[in-house]
Amino acid sequence: MASKPPKGDPVQDAPKVAEPKRSAAGLTAIGHSLRMAHQQMGVKRTALTLLSVNQKNGFDCPGCAWPDPEHRHTAEFCENGAKAVAEEATLRRVTPEFFAEHTVADLAGRSGYWLGQQGRLTHPVYLPEGGDRYEPVTWERAFDIVAEEIGALGSPDEAVFYTSGRTSNEAAFLYQLFARELGTNNLPDCSNMCHESSGSALSETIGVGKGSVLLEDLYRSDLIIVAGQNPGTNHPRMLSALEKAKANGARIISVNPLPEAGLERFKNPQTPKGLTTGAALTDLFLQIRLGGDQALFRILNKLILDTPGAVDEDFVREHTHGYEEFAEAARAADWDATLTATGLTREDIEKCLRMVLASKRVIVCWAMGLTQHKHSVPMIREIVNFLLLRGNIGRPGAGVCPVRGHSNVQGDRTMGIFERPAEAFLDALEKEFGFSPPREHGYDVVRAIRALRDGRAKVFFAMGGNFVSASPDTEVTEAAMRRARLTVHVSTKLNRSHAVTGARALILPTLGRTERDLQGSGEQFVTVEDSMGMVHASRGRLEPASGQLLSEPAIVCRLARRVLGSGSKVPWEEFEKDYATIRDRIARVIPGFEDFNARVANPSGFTLPHAPRDERRFPTATGKANFTAAPVEYPELPKGRLLLQTLRSHDQYNTTIYGLDDRYRGITNGRRVVLVNPEDARELRLADGSYVDLVGEWKDGVERRAPGFRVVHYPTARGCAAAYYPETNVLVPLDATADTSNTPASKSVVVRLEQSTTD
Repeated sequence: MASKPPKGDPVQDAPKVAEPKRSAAGLTAIGHSLRMAHQQMGVKRTALTLLSVNQKNGFDCPGCAWPDPEHRHTAEFCENGAKAVAEEATLRRVTPEFFAEHTVADLAGRSGYWLGQQGRLTHPVYLPEGGDRYEPVTWERAFDIVAEEIGALGSPDEAVFYTSGRTSNEAAFLYQLFARELGTNNLPDCSNMCHESSGSALSETIGVGKGSVLLEDLYRSDLIIVAGQNPGTNHPRMLSALEKAKANGARIISVNPLPEAGLERFKNPQTPKGLTTGAALTDLFLQIRLGGDQALFRILNKLILDTPGAVDEDFVREHTHGYEEFAEAARAADWDATLTATGLTREDIEKCLRMVLASKRVIVCWAMGLTQHKHSVPMIREIVNFLLLRGNIGRPGAGVCPVRGHSNVQGDRTMGIFERPAEAFLDALEKEFGFSPPREHGYDVVRAIRALRDGRAKVFFAMGGNFVSASPDTEVTEAAMRRARLTVHVSTKLNRSHAVTGARALILPTLGRTERDLQGSGEQFVTVEDSMGMVHASRGRLEPASGQLLSEPAIVCRLARRVLGSGSKVPWEEFEKDYATIRDRIARVIPGFEDFNARVANPSGFTLPHAPRDERRFPTATGKANFTAAPVEYPELPKGRLLLQTLRSHDQYNTTIYGLDDRYRGITNGRRVVLVNPEDARELRLADGSYVDLVGEWKDGVERRAPGFRVVHYPTARGCAAAYYPETNVLVPLDATADTSNTPASKSVVVRLEQSTTD
């Protein structure tokens, strides 16, 4: 029997702290997964649902985007996947009666954890202008309200259409099609806040803004470098792949400011050994200073250049451009500056070099620890330089591996969710549908917030996600949202964005991945693309949480019909009735999806083409892979200050808070903690267990304060600190973004720690 949701917010101001764990998963993870699943779904529903996760005829986990192996276990999910499924398939319900009992002000005062624990949304609800709470509304009236506000705009560019990574390929394609037939490219998405830096760097250097490896490449690699990533919490199934790679002879280097349990030792719950001792994963841990990765890879490149026979000269000559300029910059790398930037020892870097030189096939994996700095794009370009030097792109067992964080976030971009679409994509849309899409670039996330703040955008429509909690500079973001005429959220569950509204607001409840989708032509399935470019079907098995739910494709189709009217050139009714017709159009518009319906009928799906991986062809401006030679950068840290990174707890997925523990880091019963190196803490006179306010410092002089954080002495890199988001997003200035990609610089926030009145 599922348990009831909490009536009040749990007290979070006294977190308990123990020693960090040295291994991940195992029996403890199994117990934790089942306990949370039973609380949300009950015993029978737990068994029926979890056994369908990531199966060939089941549904894709709504959590991370890690690819599925060809041969799958009966339980093909991780602890955090089980939590994500449990929260979606929960038996708890948020009904119109709930909204009658709770004002928007009341909801705004609740924690994200409490909001998420209330359960699934069952009916569309509307907050009228001047009202204090949401009230039931029919779907027809809801679409009328959106049409009224869009119709009153001076330009389509006064509307913003945001997308979360959970959205299916079919829904994403329809959503961008609607926005562009309306007349705007304002299509920000969660990629703008995470791997935009990866896409920017890779598009310029290898011609494709995606990773170049498949799962099988990890198994064939000699050396895997995992930089700025915590797979034990954020992509736990990746640990199985690393374990298999190790068994095949690979070595692993972990580059991170924090030691992470999952990269130390993995107790695979699918194996007898995993239930006891587990497998050690990391061969070399480089505890790097935040933002020092570009300097590390630059000195490695210098050392490779200085080693006779280490450069793959044939590959460089035949397949690359810009080598001489790059080599000149790399040879100028300075040891003293490198050690300052990285916080590493020369001995550790030279040991890393020896492992690199002994490896024929090298993969570099990374995530947010590299993509959310001012200099993230040149940092990732330097990784590409590192791989190009020894021919490690377009070779089995080698390549770039940006690990995407949210299921189908990569697919949404492939489907055209992008504020700066390629001309070829727009040309294909125009040819297929007979309207002229806009050519002017639209707003990304940061520019959308500025536009809302400044009154240049008046309607905000979100297809999933929790925009307010995910975005930087919380106070600025919330004030911007409250200036809108209308905010609309297509959601499965409550989150803070529903409590930070425009003058009018709608919450439109939608089907989840776990639920059956019945339309006019029968039962439907959707498709997703994983982090390695594999596309496959996802079929929900559960009855919908409410008879009032609409699927995301149905919501877009009905909205488009109401807003665009009879003059639309798109067959929206046909698309809603039969998703196969959507895939037929995708096949004619997007390269790589030819014969989409036939190919996705294969239970394993299909792999999208990737020219650098498949044929060592680089579709860049030069026609070759491009070496780059940017100056080395790293964050400057004033005396008495710390460099803060925002991160997730283990009981968290993106902005969804499943619980109040961070088991692997030894934190329980609270989230307002700041992890500080003990030596830094002594210098700053910060006792373990004392309470501080985190105060951000940036060039605009604005004080940004996150109050009441318990100091935890923790083995972070010197000069570096860490605390959980979204609580610390308030410290990230809206205008502090990565060059080129405009991604918020959430991993290098200069802070001072002041004694808190909470103490």
